[in-house]
Amino acid sequence: MKYLDKIIWGDNMETTATLLCTVVAFAAGAAGGFAYHRNETRKKIKGSFSEADQIIHEAQKKAESSKREIIAEGKEEIHRLRQELDRETKERRNELQRSERRLEQREEALDKKIENASRREDELKARSEQAKEKLERLSQQEQELIDKLEQIARLSRDEARQQLLARVEADASHAIGLRLKELEERAKHDADRQAREIVATAIQRCSVEYASDIVVSVVSLPSEEMKGRIIGREGRNIRAFETLTGVDLIVDDTPEAVTLSSFDPVRREVARLSLERLVVDGRIHPARIEEIIERAERDVQTQIMDTAEEALLETGIKNMHGELAKIIGQLRYRTSYGQNALSHSLEVAHLAGVMASELGLDELKARRAGLLHDIGKAVDHQIEGPHAQIGADLAKRYGEAPDIVNAIAAHHEDEEPQTIYAVLVAAADAVSASRPGARRESLDAYVKRLERLEEVANGFDGVSKAFAIQAGREVRVAVAPTISDEGEMQKLAYDIARKIEAELRYPGQIKVTLIKETRAIDYAK
Repeated sequence: MKYLDKIIWGDNMETTATLLCTVVAFAAGAAGGFAYHRNETRKKIKGSFSEADQIIHEAQKKAESSKREIIAEGKEEIHRLRQELDRETKERRNELQRSERRLEQREEALDKKIENASRREDELKARSEQAKEKLERLSQQEQELIDKLEQIARLSRDEARQQLLARVEADASHAIGLRLKELEERAKHDADRQAREIVATAIQRCSVEYASDIVVSVVSLPSEEMKGRIIGREGRNIRAFETLTGVDLIVDDTPEAVTLSSFDPVRREVARLSLERLVVDGRIHPARIEEIIERAERDVQTQIMDTAEEALLETGIKNMHGELAKIIGQLRYRTSYGQNALSHSLEVAHLAGVMASELGLDELKARRAGLLHDIGKAVDHQIEGPHAQIGADLAKRYGEAPDIVNAIAAHHEDEEPQTIYAVLVAAADAVSASRPGARRESLDAYVKRLERLEEVANGFDGVSKAFAIQAGREVRVAVAPTISDEGEMQKLAYDIARKIEAELRYPGQIKVTLIKETRAIDYAK
């Protein structure tokens, strides 16, 4: 403090006075600067307020202007909408007026129509009464005319109707017969119209009462579990097997066995052999199935050729075409009425050879014709037609002699026998097929089938007598002399054939032949 006092109140009074003056001057300057700054700030604030008032005033002016513009636009829009509304209202009013006028016009038109309908109804009632009266008069006149006609013709109404119907029926039978003949000729050139013949051929080869013994093979299994393995996951094994063999594999409730069904005996044998090998091997999957089937096909083809060579050696036949020999081997897997086709052919060959030897003929040629006579049965499931004609075509194709070809074609009388060898083969075939136990059809069933065939043919009007020949393969019908028109003959043959198809079951096809004979007899005295 003392030091401060010295500073303030030191000896040098001038310095102190100067210092005080400086402080006072600084304070006065600060006060003046503050006052100036405050005045400037006030001026700026006043200027800001003035500017704000001006902005607000301008904004108010703009708002008022916008307000007036919006109000004006709104009034214009309201005016426009009001005009549109007035226009639409006027249009709707005009449309309603037009609708009312149309409704009034329609009501007037309906009233007129109702009046016209009532007037017409009255007219129709009057006409109906008149028509009834006229009808009664016409009925009376018709009855009078009928009575007069009956008196003149000396026939009653029923008798005249019967005569008229008989004449119309005769004319219709003639027209129907000619039409049937025309349709049959057209069917030869139309594949769609041949469906019935194709079905008949299929029945000939397959659908007979003993077909299950011919077209099915049963394969035994070691256990029921093997059925599941044969089917495979989601059926892939059985699908692969059926696709590769072309045979239906039937897995049913038969214990420890499955069934193979096919009308192709070679494919069925391949499938049987393949399935037996797969069961023994135990590895059943699509790749293995394909491998086993290929091996089985080779083995079956080898068996076919071996069988053909044994048959040729047994009969002493040489110089036969390889394809024809192969077809002979396929007869090993073909049966007819339960009789093995190859065994039957060998028996026919030996019988024909024995008879030729007894007659002093060429024994080797007779055996050759006998061995080949049924080769058509090996492929009749692939080629349409009678097996005799199929076999004759095959023999001709592979270079057999004409007399051998004729013997094959004529052994069921499909052609006329031209050589003694054809007669010998037909006789040997009949002997082999008819010996006791050779075929499954008994004599009683055979006789009943022929009697029923003749009975069906004899049941038609105009048939004098019917005869079943060629072991039931043909029925010959002698017609009455009253049937003289060709159209009626065609119609009768058509009706007999259709009734045979509907009422009889038979293998192959039955030929219906109508015969009409005219005899003129006189005596020389």
